[in-house]
Amino acid sequence: MGMWSAASQSQPSRSEKISNMAGAETSPLNDERLAANRAAWDARVPVHAASRSYDVEGRLRDKQGPHPWELEALGDVSGLRLVHLQCHLGLDTLAWARAGASVVGLDFSPTAIETAQSLAGQAGLSDRAQFVCADVYDAPAALHGGTFDVVYVSTGALCWLPSVDRWAAVVAALVAPGGRFYLHDGHPMAWALADERLTVEHTYFEEDDPFVDDSTGTYADAPGPLPRQPMYEWNHGLGETVTALIRHGLQLVWLKEHDWAVWPRFPWLIHTGDGRWVPSPGTPRIPLQFELLATRSL
Repeated sequence: MGMWSAASQSQPSRSEKISNMAGAETSPLNDERLAANRAAWDARVPVHAASRSYDVEGRLRDKQGPHPWELEALGDVSGLRLVHLQCHLGLDTLAWARAGASVVGLDFSPTAIETAQSLAGQAGLSDRAQFVCADVYDAPAALHGGTFDVVYVSTGALCWLPSVDRWAAVVAALVAPGGRFYLHDGHPMAWALADERLTVEHTYFEEDDPFVDDSTGTYADAPGPLPRQPMYEWNHGLGETVTALIRHGLQLVWLKEHDWAVWPRFPWLIHTGDGRWVPSPGTPRIPLQFELLATRSL
């Protein structure tokens, strides 16, 4: 599996594509809700970068690699091309670079991309890690039509997108023939629950009307309240997500549901010490995260 899929002789060369990617930006977001989300994420980048939750300094110092369950899913990635969609600060992107992949992180926040590029330099990984500023729906154009051995999406990505079918089309366009797609995200059942109670409060399925969050907090620890600005979120049922990927040409290899989360999403979760949060004793086991592996045929 090569670095890019074959296109035509009129396409930019491989080296030209790499040199152009770091500063690539696509057209402005034409959805006011997504534009509002981008502004909110821009404001959260410095807070997250300084937070104990992200522990940027510790992850750089310890040269942290991918999570064990992700390595189990993808195995040895040495020499492979990997793109991380909605990469935020790029810490998980850099983890895959440490595992031997040549990586590209993509995010719609210019502030996040600037931070990710700086962290790549601090980690000594600028030679294996590039970062692109673009909306995920514009990723194929921003990446010049290139394809990758591995397309990777990590926790907290899907809820910011109004259409999982449109997202699946993007994912499928980026997976090289013979390549793989790996998704690890919060389970839509957990998204539908109330924040404080083990009861269903929000829709499980994708709807046109998003959930609007105008709180002044964030999931990472913060020194104080953030500016009040709306953020728009959408849930996507598990069947909707899987069916969309299959519809756009990917083949499902496996799907796993987990009763643990990678952050303290609910007050009734307790830390295991290995990067996971599980229900406290006596709490019903429900799906909190899911993993999915799919492939594209040769």
